[in-house]
Amino acid sequence: MDVLLSATTMLDTSAAASFFGFMGCSSALVFACLGAAYGTAKSGVGVASMGVMRPELVMRSIIPVVMAGVIGIYGLIISVIIATNVNSDSYTSFRGFAHLGSGLSVGLSGLAAGMAIGIVGDAGVRATAQQPKLFVGMILILIFAEALGLYGLIVALILSTKS
Repeated sequence: MDVLLSATTMLDTSAAASFFGFMGCSSALVFACLGAAYGTAKSGVGVASMGVMRPELVMRSIIPVVMAGVIGIYGLIISVIIATNVNSDSYTSFRGFAHLGSGLSVGLSGLAAGMAIGIVGDAGVRATAQQPKLFVGMILILIFAEALGLYGLIVALILSTKS
């Protein structure tokens, strides 16, 4: 019983609450940038491969790379919001958990969105090089993949403003 009471007391300290807040801050940026990096790398391979066949379409095929980079910006926005709200004075466990949830929501949804953008971007730019009519379909699929990251950003904004 004493162990449970001491664990509960430890969670109410500002140091433990700040730990969860900073974990939310770092997880937002780390996971979102992992997704952005994967999406950029995977799409970039497709652009390079397509550029050998149709070099005139390279600039048109950069769209998946740009969309993957935006995912990292989502994580950066939430990380900055969380980092500016963590303080050593009146930071509660509730706010720490809310910031952890906020960081995980944008980070993990950004990871999933980046993976989807990378896979679709790679296959899409290669297919567009062979059949230009597929370009609009590729863009629509990329928009839906980007929306996954945007959903995480919206939830993260709501959670990070809870007090």
